[in-house]
Amino acid sequence: MIEVAQNLAGPFCTRILADMGAEVVKVEPPAGDAARSWGPPYHREDGVIFAFANTGKRSIKLNLATDAAMRVLARLVEEADVLVEALRPGTLDGMGMGWDQARRLNPRLIYTSVLAYGEEGPLSRQPGYEPLMQAHGGLLSYTGEPGGPPVRVGTSVVDMGTGMWAALGILAALRERERTGEGVRLSGSLFDTAVTWSGYHLLAAASDGTIARRLGTELSMIAPYGTFPTSDGEIMIAVGTDGLFSRLCRVLDLAEVERDPRYRHNPDRVAHREELNRAVAGATRELPAALLLSRLRAAGVPGAPVKDVGELLEDPQFVASRMMAPTPDGAGLNTVLPLRWDGERWANRAEVPRAGAHTREILEELGMDPGVIQSVLGETGGESELS
Repeated sequence: MIEVAQNLAGPFCTRILADMGAEVVKVEPPAGDAARSWGPPYHREDGVIFAFANTGKRSIKLNLATDAAMRVLARLVEEADVLVEALRPGTLDGMGMGWDQARRLNPRLIYTSVLAYGEEGPLSRQPGYEPLMQAHGGLLSYTGEPGGPPVRVGTSVVDMGTGMWAALGILAALRERERTGEGVRLSGSLFDTAVTWSGYHLLAAASDGTIARRLGTELSMIAPYGTFPTSDGEIMIAVGTDGLFSRLCRVLDLAEVERDPRYRHNPDRVAHREELNRAVAGATRELPAALLLSRLRAAGVPGAPVKDVGELLEDPQFVASRMMAPTPDGAGLNTVLPLRWDGERWANRAEVPRAGAHTREILEELGMDPGVIQSVLGETGGESELS
């Protein structure tokens, strides 16, 4: 699998597939992926976004503006099952390695483009980034506190979501190739992913004109649903059924609230959200968070502590999840795929690659002419580092 991508969306796609066993060759420009310098914070010498998205790959430096590098890319394409590219639209076409050219080299290739705005529309040739897509795709409009300014979702849900969709499409395309023997051109876009994450809000707007508004931690369709104060912090409570609401009222000794006809069913509770939230908060703030959580869990009412990521590292459930595992050299930790096979996690099988660390190795595996190898290493400043 070849990756010609920087930043997060394209690399996250191939990180998923690398964790599943794919051999990924990451093509980096002479200066390396720009995300390597996104920091602090850093994981060793690289920005944490880069380290998160690029574990388990081999890195080759190529200056794709040169003939020698394009000869190498052509050889990689001939040998590959999948190409994932996330360059500005039309860039690889202009270099002579668009879909039509790549398909002639390798009819079985799965050619995957991670785009900003997609293949059609007035913005289809424009670049795009996570916050732009959260803004344009609606997420900022309903994220934040009531009456407050728009708030960016605090992690790159659009980039990572697009990478996930692309990985899913690649797996489907590989199965289809088993049937037809031929490759296919796939594409996914940041804008389409942002629109997908706004899906049920869009459905509401299209169905009855309801426009999602900012509700902080709450959800417009369910009440009570959000964070509530305790005597020493906050907890999240999510009550999605009438039965759970009755249990919550019993935990909090709110018998009158439970009997109140304004709160009999969820649509009633949604209609009287503010009054209900005041009643629930008045009871929760009298109890310590740990005691309230233990009572909620004993009663089967969904509740959770509000933790920062530092606290999460020490959380017993997080530790039991084994979602971070030692790197192969044992010198640190990195995240693992959020799946289990027969009850087991995949271990971290490889490190975050240094930029161009495998350039000579890959060129030799491809059987490239020694002159081409020397040319490529010279173009990328790799000869002194790698020879």
